[in-house]
Amino acid sequence: MIVTLTPNPSLDRTLHIAQLRRGEVVRATSARVDPGGKGINVALALTSTGHRARAVLPLGGSEGTQLSDAIADSGIEVVGVPIASAVRTNMSLAEPDGTVTKINDPGPELTPGEAGALTRSTVAALDGAAWLAGCGSLPPGAPQALYAELVEQGHQAGAQVAIDASGVALAVGIEAGPDLIKPNVHELAELTNRKLRRIGDVVDAATRLHDKGIATVVVSLGADGAVLVDGAGAWCATTPPITVRSTVGAGDALVAGLLAAGGQGPTALRSGVAYGSAAAQLPGTQFPSPDQLHLDAVTVVEADPDRILSEPGAPR
Repeated sequence: MIVTLTPNPSLDRTLHIAQLRRGEVVRATSARVDPGGKGINVALALTSTGHRARAVLPLGGSEGTQLSDAIADSGIEVVGVPIASAVRTNMSLAEPDGTVTKINDPGPELTPGEAGALTRSTVAALDGAAWLAGCGSLPPGAPQALYAELVEQGHQAGAQVAIDASGVALAVGIEAGPDLIKPNVHELAELTNRKLRRIGDVVDAATRLHDKGIATVVVSLGADGAVLVDGAGAWCATTPPITVRSTVGAGDALVAGLLAAGGQGPTALRSGVAYGSAAAQLPGTQFPSPDQLHLDAVTVVEADPDRILSEPGAPR
């Protein structure tokens, strides 16, 4: 069992368009609505491949009802925490070449009581869970230390804790020593205040975080694959070139793949990249079935420090 917390879930509406032209009327060729939020995505990616997942999330307004209904048949065990305000709705504009422009609502403002109930419900949901994954942005009103509190309480409950977030919430959360984090190259650059131009730069920056008490640091690198750093070494995983249909949810699928394979070492890295690569080849926010995962297509090698990144990272 893997428990996910999504503090700021959403309804994700994806419009497929021929080309985004600012200031003009752009007609969509198709549209779909999916449940959204990084923790929900992780849970969906897990259940789509036969793993058990329990998703904790705040639910409010008609949007909350629609969100709950949208995931009711997915096999996810949902733990809904009632809130007074409505769940947010996000919009993605997807172009044929795989470019996705995403517009995110800030989300409902939680009261202190609602934020406290969210944390308590998450810890209560850990019964029998191997991992707790805290994922995504924090809504207005939530304490910046929410993820740090979850790391501490998750460990007390006997679970390993992964954090996939950004900004202040991640910076505060890592001080509590989570077992796994998965920043992308830009988030890693911001966390460590370093320019990342080569794989060696990524490994050095990730090692700094590992040395602060984070057991496993996985860095997603887009087309360059992903790097995993832990106490045993540093590895890089890549796939052959793919046709990207949507990057929305691909990073969340990577997290799901990591946790599905135990969250440690090259085996978990191979699984994570297989999940992420498969998700990127699907439209909208869709996740692969077992027959769409190709572990043998993922190459995992010791990280080459001199390899240049196609998309460097730099602190803001």
